[in-house]
Amino acid sequence: MVCLAFIRAAHEHLYLVRKVSHVCRCHQHRAWGSRPAASQFAVQGAPGRVLELLGKSYPQDDHTNLTQKVLSKVGRNLHNQKFHPLWLIKERVKEHFYQQYMGRSRTPLFSVYDQLSPVVTTWQNFDSLLIPADHPSRKKGDNYYLNRGHMLRAHTSAHQWDLLHAGLNAFLVVGDVYRRDQIDSQHYPVFHQLEGVRLFSKHELFAGVKDGESLQLFEESSRSAHKQETHTMEAVKLVEFDLKQVLTRLVTHLFGDGLEVRWVDCYFPFTHPSFEMEINFRGEWLEVLGCGVMEQQLVNSAGAQDRIGWAFGLGLERLAMVLYDIPDIRLFWSEDERFLKQFRLSDINQSVKFQPFSKYPAVFNDISFWLPSENYTENDFYDIVRTVGGDLVEKVDLIDKFEHPKTHRTSHCYRITYRHMERTLSQREVSSVHQAVQEAAVQLLGVEGRF
Repeated sequence: MVCLAFIRAAHEHLYLVRKVSHVCRCHQHRAWGSRPAASQFAVQGAPGRVLELLGKSYPQDDHTNLTQKVLSKVGRNLHNQKFHPLWLIKERVKEHFYQQYMGRSRTPLFSVYDQLSPVVTTWQNFDSLLIPADHPSRKKGDNYYLNRGHMLRAHTSAHQWDLLHAGLNAFLVVGDVYRRDQIDSQHYPVFHQLEGVRLFSKHELFAGVKDGESLQLFEESSRSAHKQETHTMEAVKLVEFDLKQVLTRLVTHLFGDGLEVRWVDCYFPFTHPSFEMEINFRGEWLEVLGCGVMEQQLVNSAGAQDRIGWAFGLGLERLAMVLYDIPDIRLFWSEDERFLKQFRLSDINQSVKFQPFSKYPAVFNDISFWLPSENYTENDFYDIVRTVGGDLVEKVDLIDKFEHPKTHRTSHCYRITYRHMERTLSQREVSSVHQAVQEAAVQLLGVEGRF
């Protein structure tokens, strides 16, 4: 449950094929410089065809919009790769919760689930979390659908209801999540979240409160900015206090003592009240996570009607980029030893700062086109750029919009920044990739090029 989002993998000129073809095969990339096959792009309206993923078969339909680039990331599980920076963050959070919060038998209170399948139903991803049917977060343009009933999870919150229904009262969920979004150094279509949930019984919540036996979790009242209609103010304030205390301890463990923290009111469909936590790190306020008191309707539907709880979610890449000075989200997918060896630490809590190999120069190319009369979304264009340009693409900016005064047609101009993470690119190499982007945009989006 994070207010958050991504970038992608590479293709150059035939000149490079001999040099790196083994890497391309390993990551299911097409030959660099070859024209993108239709199968590399989103499959639209292919009834009768079946998508095979993680040992299961899913019939395709008019909602299927997965690309081979995204599918090639499923199962990589960077958060479970030992000594990967995302694994380090996960292990530090897990160690903190194991040591700080113990159950009655002196065993860890929180159980950890970090191998749940990223394929979920749309009910799990949306309906179980009370996300309305017309909510914009459900849009095909923002998610990766296997079909109308199944998708790659957009957040780890998709597992909340199932784990609560199984009788769990305290747990962490870690996993890869998938969203279609803009292209820059902070965004990638695959990233990783860590979710935490804690439920309290009446006895657990009021145990340390004077005359707590007379207090209640629930009442029938009206919803306000501070509480839900079913919660008592006493219960909400105690849950909120516990949540903020738990998270303040966590970020202090990660970032060190003396950290300045502030809470910003926000909105999530599945918590109320809801907050974003910001920290003052090196003189800059940074949003690090979202959290709140769980909607009682969600808790009740999962079979825990006698309990009240909180939930939080954070992005592992976000924390790792700040803690380890990693400047570009594409680096997390690197298999370059110069990157990976920097995080092979003897102690997961050891301080480490990423040392760049060097920053190679960027190559800039613009692309302009007239939009079709309908069914154009920027995320469709970004997906094409990611599929064709891959991790050569550092950033895509919409630099100009123009509406023709007579025809009222709209034109977009995008600037694509190409930069290789490991060597210098030439304009000649980039031109081949850029031409493939232009051709794919015309063929698949129905735009009219102004090339």
